[in-house]
Amino acid sequence: MPLAQLRGVSGYLTPQQKNELIEKVTDAIVSVQGEGLRPVTWVLIDDVPEDQWVIGGRPVTAEDIRAVASGKK
Repeated sequence: MPLAQLRGVSGYLTPQQKNELIEKVTDAIVSVQGEGLRPVTWVLIDDVPEDQWVIGGRPVTAEDIRAVASGKK
């Protein structure tokens, strides 16, 4: 049973984005390991609270990630 575990800052992805990510990760896994494993492929998304996600000693917020994603940082 394949398992993909994804972690990210809580509040960044919408439920729709999470669903799309789950679908695409599942598709990627079964494209390599075989379509027969689709029913037993697990994708877990762990939302890590902003105050527990730190890079270089500085907490990272969902807003920080939005700025990077949009090219503003």
